[in-house]
Amino acid sequence: MNRLLKSFSIRHLPRIISACSGRPRRGVWAVIIIGLMICLDSSSLSAADVVPPKDAVANPTKLLSTNLPTTNTSNTFDVLDNKYHLSIGDQLSFRIIEDEDDPKPLVVTDSGDVQVPYIGRYPAVGKTCKQLAAALKTELEKEYYYQATVVVAVDSKPRSRGKIYLVGAIRAPGPQEISSDEQLTVSKAILRAGGFAEFADQKNVRITRGSVKSPDEKQTFTVNVAHIFEKGKTEEDINLQPGDLVFIPERMIRF
Repeated sequence: MNRLLKSFSIRHLPRIISACSGRPRRGVWAVIIIGLMICLDSSSLSAADVVPPKDAVANPTKLLSTNLPTTNTSNTFDVLDNKYHLSIGDQLSFRIIEDEDDPKPLVVTDSGDVQVPYIGRYPAVGKTCKQLAAALKTELEKEYYYQATVVVAVDSKPRSRGKIYLVGAIRAPGPQEISSDEQLTVSKAILRAGGFAEFADQKNVRITRGSVKSPDEKQTFTVNVAHIFEKGKTEEDINLQPGDLVFIPERMIRF
């Protein structure tokens, strides 16, 4: 019955009135009222059917992301590399699974940043792929996504990550290259330079490190390399970074 009533519209009213012209007036008015009720019923729409949620209008990206299949975020992060620390010149691939787009290339610039879609420049040097992906996920979900499953991978590395510089009481002072797949420590750099000079103060080797963000800011570390060589305390060794200055002082008393 309801399907039959909805097939009528207000354009049918003149024909209904004409057909009822020979009937009593009360019957005509009854037919007219029924016709009007049918038209109103078939043309009315609920406001909830046409008005989108406020949040969807304010942020259409979020509306789109809710229609996409959910992914197992924990499994995705588990497969990301968490050992290699990103360096200047690294070429990365970046992908948000919910977008269903091809990976986008990113390059770690000389300032240590990557240019990320939606976010802009974001610091990457020193982070692993897993750490960077987790940080970018947090940023994206603040404003742009309900859920953003971020995948970051290293496509290629430069042959050299940069140089460190050894000065002071060392047999072969000067610069040393850090290869892209190497973790160069203080003790390794000293051995590579031929070892300490005769009167070197092995207990007070100083490393001076500049900041990528603020070159004027310096950090200084003191390493007891004698403990590392003589007692095997490798936990006291320090991984060197490009630009580090390693200074080996001489002992005050020479005997």
